[in-house]
Amino acid sequence: MVREQYTTTTPGTSLERPKNEYVYKIGIYGWRKRCLYLFVLLLLIILVVNFSLTIWILKVMWFSPTGMGHLRVTKEGLRLEGESEFLFPLYAKEIHSRVDSSLLLQSTHNVTVNARNSNGEVTGRLNVGPKMVEFHSQQFQINSRDGKPLFTVDENEVVIGTDKLRVTGPEGALFEHSVETPLVKAEAFKQLRLESPTRSLSMDAPRGINIKAQAGNIEALSQMDIKLHSSDGVLLLDAETVRLPKLPEGARGGSGISQGLYEICVCPDGKLYLSVAGVGSTCQEYSRVCQ
Repeated sequence: MVREQYTTTTPGTSLERPKNEYVYKIGIYGWRKRCLYLFVLLLLIILVVNFSLTIWILKVMWFSPTGMGHLRVTKEGLRLEGESEFLFPLYAKEIHSRVDSSLLLQSTHNVTVNARNSNGEVTGRLNVGPKMVEFHSQQFQINSRDGKPLFTVDENEVVIGTDKLRVTGPEGALFEHSVETPLVKAEAFKQLRLESPTRSLSMDAPRGINIKAQAGNIEALSQMDIKLHSSDGVLLLDAETVRLPKLPEGARGGSGISQGLYEICVCPDGKLYLSVAGVGSTCQEYSRVCQ
């Protein structure tokens, strides 16, 4: 420890001051001072570099009080201008485009949209791939602008809510099971064809079936039999002319004289045949066709 001595003198007396035995210099000198200045200079350089990088990042990323680059923070959420690329999943409650432009979702592989519940489980999934569009959910529904269901699909049925279903394919529509509809109609000046290549075709209605051709013919073709059956009513053929061109002609033992007039006869099994008309009924004479 350095001890300092203080001497009090009065005027007129002369005393010799004591000599200091030890002398210390206050401050940093030598290599310590140079290291300190070098350290301060290094900190100043780092500060300038960091400040320059911060200014450069703010300028490049277009930081502003309202957002960053094309990303703007509004009261309604985030607004993104232009095209953006997301490298990881995007979680959002609502995504919509501007009023004057469309929304485009594009990916090199596929675009997947998932809907999750409060537990994080996927309840609905829409996957748009290069070859297929898949939808996984309990029900798929397409609505019109006013909220009317246009197309609904679930595990039990497919419901089409439009007033008209139009099939424009050249091969028509193929149904593996039954179809329920109040009207089947072809386009104007086009033919309507109902066909079952390997099985039977059945049309059932509780209050009747109406087949109508306003400007053409109705043709029914069958490889085997065509049966018209009515359980309670009658079979009515209401037309100006009824023709049965391929009915067989009845035959009898002797040769008869035909004047070009024939009589329609019915066998016990319901078979129809023609007999040469006479003054009276000639069905009995030509009844060999029923044997």
